[in-house]
Amino acid sequence: MYIKRNLEDKILKFLDDPEILAIVGPRQAGKTTLMHKIFTNLEKAKFVSFEDRDVLSMFDNNVNDFIKIYVKNTRFLFIDEFQYSKHDGGQRLKYIYDNFKDKVKIVISGSSAIDLTVKAMRYLVGRIIVFELFPLDFYEYLWYQNQNYLALYKELKQEFYEKGISPYTQIGEEVHHKFLEYYYDYVIYGGYPRVVVESDEEKKKVLLKNIYNTYFLREVRDILGLIDDYKLENLLKGLALQIGSMVEYSELSNLSGYSYHYVKKYLNFLDKTYITFLLSPFFSNKRVEVVKNPKVYFFDTGLRNIVVNDFRSINFRTDKGFLLENALASQLVKSSDKEIKYWRDKKKNEIDFIVQLSDNRYIAYEVKTKMKTEYLRSVKAFKERYPEIDVYIACIDKSELVDYTKAVPLYII
Repeated sequence: MYIKRNLEDKILKFLDDPEILAIVGPRQAGKTTLMHKIFTNLEKAKFVSFEDRDVLSMFDNNVNDFIKIYVKNTRFLFIDEFQYSKHDGGQRLKYIYDNFKDKVKIVISGSSAIDLTVKAMRYLVGRIIVFELFPLDFYEYLWYQNQNYLALYKELKQEFYEKGISPYTQIGEEVHHKFLEYYYDYVIYGGYPRVVVESDEEKKKVLLKNIYNTYFLREVRDILGLIDDYKLENLLKGLALQIGSMVEYSELSNLSGYSYHYVKKYLNFLDKTYITFLLSPFFSNKRVEVVKNPKVYFFDTGLRNIVVNDFRSINFRTDKGFLLENALASQLVKSSDKEIKYWRDKKKNEIDFIVQLSDNRYIAYEVKTKMKTEYLRSVKAFKERYPEIDVYIACIDKSELVDYTKAVPLYII
């Protein structure tokens, strides 16, 4: 079953423009499926994959023959798995674009941002628009699970962002707990499409393990050529235990066996291959606020859970708060074109997320599984420094809140 992706409508808007469109993202996030969906609704379109060795060999070794067969008399050309073109594929793509840009629209996919940057982007500056396809966000997850709840979700989210109305004032306990049921499943097993459509929990774990193993077989060994990839695996385990915390490079160095320099190098690699990402601090005064240390999160919480081999339900986990914080971080990164940051001062007051909205306003979220009076200390400290920024408590239970008009369920953000 095809799951409607938010990215589909964005890509369709650019089909009549001349630039090459590139879809990048982690393996098994749905790039091929999305490309096929767009392809099947177009006339005079051709779809090729560079997993086909014959097609790839022709492109790499005789681009003019490739043009004769796949480019001429074609209006739309889709090239899946473009990263397999090892020898200046971007240069040959530039040649095709420069000679046929008025006749052929080219759409390609790549398995990671690194693949596209190294093999194509240097030749295609000004000729390419890059889109990122992540594992499903919660909106897309609901599209598959329950269209009725999706419609309510859209309404609640719009009311919140446009009017500041808390969803807690709009829904009853029964609806809230049904949303939580869906959200908890999403947080535990993540948003990889093949995992989402599988109903058997043991099969979900097997699928996640396969995605994890494939990452090491393909991305790590193909791109890095690492023999000692066990060190990278140790680094991932260390990061999985540090989610929501400021990165401790020395601790990660000890855990992985990498030097400080290589820890930073491979953190960048993990970001470019869509495994983990870093949030930098939000600040205006270097003397009293943290300005350097990033915080680390996983793009997909299901993949994070396979790293630590923990699929217990939310309410039986010691890492419940960190996992829910990671889920919100991932949702914000997937759904926002703006940079997401965190705030912390030298007195250890901290706000989890500072988000720039489309109208350049900022909004802040503090994730809490339970509300206690002392938690409000950080909110107060932040508001004293940034009174113009609204702070919302992102939580899963409103029962302990004195005033929940400034609270929003995690699943709505």
